[in-house]
Amino acid sequence: MTNKKTVLILCTLDTKREETRYLKYKFKEIDVLPLLMDLSMRGKEKSRAELTPSHVASAGGSTIEEINKSKERSTITNIIIEGATKIAKDLYAAGKIDGIMALGGSTGSLMATDVMRALPFGIPKLMISSTAALPGLSTKYIGTGDILLFHSVIEIAGVTDMLANIMDRACYAMKGMINYVNNTLSTTSKKTIAMTMLGPCEQCASTVRKALEKKGYQVTGFSAAGVGDRAMEKMIAEGFFQGVIDLAPGGVGEHYFGFMRDGGPDRLESAGKKGIPQIISTCSVNHMTPSRSKYKKEFHKRRKYDLDKFRTWLRLSTDELKEVANEFARKLNHSKSPVKVMVPLQGWSSVDCQGNPTYDPKEDRIFIDTLRNKLNSRIEIIEVDANMEDAAFSQQITQTALELF
Repeated sequence: MTNKKTVLILCTLDTKREETRYLKYKFKEIDVLPLLMDLSMRGKEKSRAELTPSHVASAGGSTIEEINKSKERSTITNIIIEGATKIAKDLYAAGKIDGIMALGGSTGSLMATDVMRALPFGIPKLMISSTAALPGLSTKYIGTGDILLFHSVIEIAGVTDMLANIMDRACYAMKGMINYVNNTLSTTSKKTIAMTMLGPCEQCASTVRKALEKKGYQVTGFSAAGVGDRAMEKMIAEGFFQGVIDLAPGGVGEHYFGFMRDGGPDRLESAGKKGIPQIISTCSVNHMTPSRSKYKKEFHKRRKYDLDKFRTWLRLSTDELKEVANEFARKLNHSKSPVKVMVPLQGWSSVDCQGNPTYDPKEDRIFIDTLRNKLNSRIEIIEVDANMEDAAFSQQITQTALELF
């Protein structure tokens, strides 16, 4: 019987054998049990991992012989990722691993972090990557996962003194996470609420959060800028929350139109499928944020509001407001739990206020009326004669949350 913790090491022994061996023996030296899963697709030597490429290929619905023969790199890569993900999830569900770690370049990092993101929030995940700083790659590696990305700076090729130093630090960091942090996130006695937040509704979010915390709730915020939306939907589906206050669901329209704050195809759906009560509001729903490279000619004629020198919000057209309202209704009508839609009639954010160029309550009414006509009778729309950032609206949100949750 041992109290030692186990770390699953995702490796490619065909290309990183020496470096993986170093990690393995370093963990043993510091009283952590390493478990190797070999993701190699072209290895000629016999794998010495506990979980060989044959195990991984089989779990992915193929064989290592078929993978070795194939010239379809993307296909076999997906098979290996699928197999590794299934094995990792099974190991975690059985309580056989306490953390997951990998090292590699761009391909290795992409594969390993795909597997890591499939594991629940809370289990330590550490990726040593020589390409962590390349533009665009770090966001692909992390995505919606709580992954610690360790930039090696130098190439992972041969165990030099510098690389050994990097791997030593990573091993001790992992040991600290699995030994000294409670990673089970056991159920708290407090009700946990997910809340979307965004700069233009920050005052409302902060006021509601503090008011609910005084009543014994635990409120977890998510930045509704795209990635945060996706992470929230994933964590709702995994059962982390008992209620949702979605102040800024603009990611629904952004996904529908393909803009920058795209909240993903599951936006506004997870709570309904899970049977969790939710309060929906409208911060940013009447604006869009297309990337400059996707600007149409007519976009330059739109009413706009510059949040800062990097971000510009454009006003949705009346037809677009109807389309987004239809999407809201389609998603919310499938909900298996109570839903309240709360609309501030004097502006849907701090950006959306009298005197600003995109402020237009009359056009906003088109969204409200379309939504009301499409929603089923179980879902109530509550109109509040205030701006979203007004105290009156925050109070109404809080009161509704106390009644609903």
